[in-house]
Amino acid sequence: MMDNTGTWVAVGPAGAVGSIRRASDGFHVELYGRRGRGRTYPSLETAKGAVHAALGPLADRPELRAH
Repeated sequence: MMDNTGTWVAVGPAGAVGSIRRASDGFHVELYGRRGRGRTYPSLETAKGAVHAALGPLADRPELRAH
């Protein structure tokens, strides 16, 4: 479930895989264990899709937990 906290942690079967944070210019995605600063997406839906896509083609969609 989503709420308006502004930060969500993406959790898959192996544990936390990344986070989405509300930013002034969109939604910033950080993937744990990856190099780089992540990317900012224009909507929460595209940010959620980016996290899911980064997990690979057969991965289940991660659960997003508000923090």
